[in-house]
Amino acid sequence: MPVPGAGLAKGLAVTLRTMTRRSVTAHYPDVQPELPPRSRGVIGLFEENCTVCMLCARECPDWCIYIDSHKETVPPSAPGGRERSRNVLDRFAIDFALCMYCGICIEVCPFDALFWSPEFEYAETDIRELTHERDKLREWMWTVPEPPALDPAAEEPKELAAARKAADKLAAQQAQQTESQQAEPEREGDA
Repeated sequence: MPVPGAGLAKGLAVTLRTMTRRSVTAHYPDVQPELPPRSRGVIGLFEENCTVCMLCARECPDWCIYIDSHKETVPPSAPGGRERSRNVLDRFAIDFALCMYCGICIEVCPFDALFWSPEFEYAETDIRELTHERDKLREWMWTVPEPPALDPAAEEPKELAAARKAADKLAAQQAQQTESQQAEPEREGDA
């Protein structure tokens, strides 16, 4: 059978215990908090990698990414080639008043144009100023931390191994070609 007032006694014990401890106060504006390494603050745009594929805007559940572009004709790179067209980014904006920070846009970007920045101090007094255009998103890009170092015990990615093998093969061919070119003048001088 429960003792009457046992819950009250436990509650008072917790209160007394916390009253005797020293409080920990975070002096936030003066002292910046130490954030976890992969914290989500704001999204940065690396504009050079953006191909205007619109995947981020299509996959965004909040529809808070606005992209405008136009097509430009590029002259042929070689004589007799055909002209090509490419997309040129006119506007890239993210409305952080709507964004729910799910990170889907960053995950689906096939060209690594979007990154998480740990910056979280971008509060505004007017909600309309929370729509960041591409120049502001570019500024956030400089606050993106370096990716974590690879595990030294992990095996090398297949792509790197294939690239290294192709580079070694090309270097061996070039070395063999230079040796044969150096050997030809020696043979001509012997004759």
